Amino acid sequence: MAAQDEEPPAIDHPLLEPDFLERRLYQLRLAGTAANHHTLVCLPTGLGKTTVSLLVTARRLEEVGGKSLMLAPTKPLVQQHADFYREALQIPDEEIVVFTGDVSPDDRAETWQEATVVMATPQVIENDLVGSRISLAEVTHITFDECHRATGDYAYNYIAERYHEDAKKPLVTGMSASPGGDEEAILEVCENLGLEEVEVMTEEDADVSEFTHDTDVEWERIDLPDEVLEIRDTLNEVIKERLEKLKELGIASSTQPDQSQKDLNKMRAELQQLINNDQSEGFEGMSIHAEVMKLRQAVTLVETQSVEAVRRYFDRQRNQARSSGASKASQRMVSDPRVREAMRKAEDFDEIHPKYRKTRMLLAETLGLEGGERVIVFTESRDTAEALTDFLSESFDAKRFVGQGDREGSDGMTQTEQQEVLDEFRAGEFEVLVSTSVAEEGLDVPEVDLVLFYEPVPTAIRSIQRKGRTGRQSEGRVVVLMAEDTRDEAYFWISRRREKEMENELRELKGMADDLAEELDDSQQALTDFDGNEEQRSSDGASGDAASRGEKSEVKVDAREGDPDAVTDSSTGNEGDATQPGLRDFAGEADPSSGGADEADDVETHEPSAEGDAIEIVADQREMDANIARDLSRRDEIEVSLETLDVGDYVLSDRVVVERKSVADFVDSLVGGDRSVFEQIGAMARHYSRPIVVVEGEGLYEQRDIHPNAIRGALSSLAVDFDASVLRTESEDDTTELLATIAGREQETADREVSVHGEKQSKTLAEQQEYVVASIAEIGPVTARSLLEEFGTVEGAMIATEDELQEADGVGQVTAERIREVVGSRYQGQQ
Repeated sequence: MAAQDEEPPAIDHPLLEPDFLERRLYQLRLAGTAANHHTLVCLPTGLGKTTVSLLVTARRLEEVGGKSLMLAPTKPLVQQHADFYREALQIPDEEIVVFTGDVSPDDRAETWQEATVVMATPQVIENDLVGSRISLAEVTHITFDECHRATGDYAYNYIAERYHEDAKKPLVTGMSASPGGDEEAILEVCENLGLEEVEVMTEEDADVSEFTHDTDVEWERIDLPDEVLEIRDTLNEVIKERLEKLKELGIASSTQPDQSQKDLNKMRAELQQLINNDQSEGFEGMSIHAEVMKLRQAVTLVETQSVEAVRRYFDRQRNQARSSGASKASQRMVSDPRVREAMRKAEDFDEIHPKYRKTRMLLAETLGLEGGERVIVFTESRDTAEALTDFLSESFDAKRFVGQGDREGSDGMTQTEQQEVLDEFRAGEFEVLVSTSVAEEGLDVPEVDLVLFYEPVPTAIRSIQRKGRTGRQSEGRVVVLMAEDTRDEAYFWISRRREKEMENELRELKGMADDLAEELDDSQQALTDFDGNEEQRSSDGASGDAASRGEKSEVKVDAREGDPDAVTDSSTGNEGDATQPGLRDFAGEADPSSGGADEADDVETHEPSAEGDAIEIVADQREMDANIARDLSRRDEIEVSLETLDVGDYVLSDRVVVERKSVADFVDSLVGGDRSVFEQIGAMARHYSRPIVVVEGEGLYEQRDIHPNAIRGALSSLAVDFDASVLRTESEDDTTELLATIAGREQETADREVSVHGEKQSKTLAEQQEYVVASIAEIGPVTARSLLEEFGTVEGAMIATEDELQEADGVGQVTAERIREVVGSRYQGQQ
């Protein structure tokens, strides 16, 4: 027993604060592997994954130097890591910096140069890499916290790719308590991050077990009152009727309101196919399907959350239905008599919901009878989190913890507010934290006596994260509330099955780590070949020869962001006017998809206008929702800058600006939205002499219920009235190639520079006259030409009466009144 009272030995390292870190053998073993290989570290929540990363960072900074970068998915988690590192490392606090969206891009670029350790959210680092504000060349250790997120288009994947390409001495550590539901998911994470080794520790390992305690999960079954079930059943009647209509359209095979989300997704795909074929049934069915989804959300809330939550949801739906541009689905739903009856019953329900009652009872047991100090209540719904916080505050000291986004009727929390709440909870200033999913992943929420799930969580990863909040230093309690005969029960069985699969997978993963390493050796070949030899790097698209020369082309992208006719030419490619470019002049650099190496060598390439110049593209940061800016930034010959552009999505020179729209966005901008495409292109034309509209995707004439001639008319107006080039592309990849080609021709061939302010060419007299008249009451260029043709001069149009103005084509009474009001009213100036 005496030995247990001795102070545990601490880890000694030149860069670590003395006696700060307890020496745990399993952490040292994991850090040992991670310091020598790109490693996935799997360790149960609360057992010090961050400490493992810290040990690797300290070793790399001492032995190799450079910088360390640690990425985490949320701002509170980033701040928590920074606080821990500042405490643990003997590095000046000002050299351990935090990068989130709250720090301006210019400040980040400057701070990066002086920092030794950077803690950041992945989206910020992705933007800074795409915008060429930072370089990963000197980063000697990068940590991807909660690395199970490295799937799909998540920013982790792009950062990892760039890191393996750019870093001189890369080392990657991925950390997660739950890396994936099966071997395939785990391998995907490893491949996306370039990980070669897998290290797994479970609570069954002897080195780990002494630091854990059992956490039993209790399932509390809740009976819903008849009034709540009546609301649900009424809504289900409406869902069943709507599904009957979908069945008549040949879309739904069942009318049961509780059918799976997978079946509903399948229906939506079939409806989209009908729309693509320009069949009216598709548009009708899609509207009905949208209503079904809204109704199902209401049923889920009333079944699994509370009557208060569904009441708030109905309020939002009513407000949406009254708003301009409201969907038919919203209007139809709130006007249905049965839905109105359900709303009325929800308003009249004044009892305490049984889940609320059970929550209060469990908290009273834990904090009162058992002398506990802290409880966390997790819920899927922000409405429930806020309503439940208000309810529990009547009996306990409770605070909410939600995300940063504002919603109708609900303000989010700023990063500072989140941090203050966590600090107060750790300090014991209040006893109940009611949280949405924002606190699930990795936050160092203190030891708690009870974790209460307001509803079952069907995702194994999230359930494991939540249960990791208790049982660290002493035995903890986890309770899950489950409403009988509701979706809660389905989620219960899904959760049970998936968590069992996860536990088994981790055990199997531990046993087959060596086999996985061999499998990863092959799959990671491409990522581990980046040793500075340019010849070994693969380049795509237009990066070919320029990449091997180390030259860059710069393309500026707005962070928001048809097939050419067949050409008949002579063997010279220039039949007719010798000054006109032929196909060879347009080829640029070799397309790797056509011909072999010998053919590529014969294609003309353009040297940069000055030695060392890059093709520059400025992209609007809102375009980061697409992959175009990322793909352009991967090219050695292109330099991308991210800015918030006033007009357009991409600036390619001082005269070329591009507005990119998917076919759906293009059609939407014709019939609604804050700014029509004509307003956008008009603004572009006032600043740039060569505005371009790129319409991306297929099925332009199959979007919504709009006649093709209306769309053709819009395209014609853009070209004729606004002097804009309208180009069609098939996909994001096609758009990327087009932007690179235009930027290259503008900057290398035409020797033009990039300007986000544009360089509009001087207007002819006629253009100036049209511009003056068009600016009156924003009547536009078409009406301006009509007025000038009618009255001959700007002066004539200005002094015309309302009746005379209406003689001009396209000018009605309202427009005439507006013109006279602008021209004839006395100037008031600034009041």
